[in-house]
Amino acid sequence: MNIEERAERPCVAVSVEAPLREWGRVNALVPEVFAWLAERGIAPAGPLFYRYRVAGDMDAPFVVEVGVPVAEPAEGDDRVLAGTIPAGRYATLTHHGHPDGLYGSITRLQREAADQGLEWAMEGEVLAGCFEFYLTDPEVEPDMDRWSIELAYLIR
Repeated sequence: MNIEERAERPCVAVSVEAPLREWGRVNALVPEVFAWLAERGIAPAGPLFYRYRVAGDMDAPFVVEVGVPVAEPAEGDDRVLAGTIPAGRYATLTHHGHPDGLYGSITRLQREAADQGLEWAMEGEVLAGCFEFYLTDPEVEPDMDRWSIELAYLIR
């Protein structure tokens, strides 16, 4: 685990509520976000991310945003949210391998943070900055066992 200070970054995202058993609905938002950007001539300014607002499980829904950083603030619409990746101190850890193995890396990050007395930033009952950044472009590396995914959690 590393601790990093990060600046605020503009982004766009689509929000969805889905339990793990319906995760295909979450993944289906990826091409929608990139199509929305392309229609507006906006280039991504960083890797695809999943931002978790509320953690769920197989039956209880997660509240998650599927998004992309952009260079300049954009104007959203009735489907796509324009927002920011918040500034602050983040606990980070990079997962190498298939996304199905993320649970082990998330557990490790949470354990190491707890061992150091760190707590995640919250906005009421909602996580303020809990991100998975997909560092590997699936068009360049289609083998998910070779992917790298950065976990970045905003610290209170």
